Amino acid sequence: MSTGHALAQLAGDFAQLSLMAIGGAASVLPDMQRRVVSVHGWMSNAQFAGLYALAQAAPGPNMLVVSLVGWKVAGIAGALVATAAMCAPSCVLTFWADRFWRRQRGARWQACIQAGLAPITVALLLASGCVLARTVDVNVAAAAITAASALLLVTTRIHPLWLIGAGALAGAAGWV
Repeated sequence: MSTGHALAQLAGDFAQLSLMAIGGAASVLPDMQRRVVSVHGWMSNAQFAGLYALAQAAPGPNMLVVSLVGWKVAGIAGALVATAAMCAPSCVLTFWADRFWRRQRGARWQACIQAGLAPITVALLLASGCVLARTVDVNVAAAAITAASALLLVTTRIHPLWLIGAGALAGAAGWV
C-alpha cells in the first residue's frame, strides 16, 4: 500500500472516529483497534496494545495513542494526519454544538441529553478495556495480571503507572 493511500485511510478512519468519540479517544478504542488490526492489517493486536500502553504511560493527553498509531502506519506524516483527523471534526462539531447549546440554556431536553450521555460514555470506556484485555490476555498469567490490575484500580487509589510498571516487569521477567 502506498503512503498516500495509507494517509488517506488514516484521515478517513480517524475523522469518523473523532465524531463518535463521546468521552474522548479511549471511548472509540475498540473500533480503532478493529480498523488498524483487523480491517487494514497495519499492526498486530500486541503492537496495538503496546502503543496504547506507551500512550498511557507518557505524559500528555490520553489521545496520544492516535498519534502513535499514525506514526506506526506512515511515520511522522501519519502521526500528523491521524492527530489532525481525530481532533478537527470533533472540534468543529463541538464549537457549533456549544453555540446552539448556550442559546437553548435551561431547556428540559438538555438535562435529558446530559443524563443519557454519562452512561454511554462509561459503557464505551468499559468496552475499550474489554477489547484491550482480549488482545493481551493470551495466557493465564496475563489474564491474572489484568484481573488483579482491574481489581486494584477499582478498590484502591494506586496510580495506574505503578501497575503498568509491574506489568512491564512481569513481561521482562518472562512471566507473561
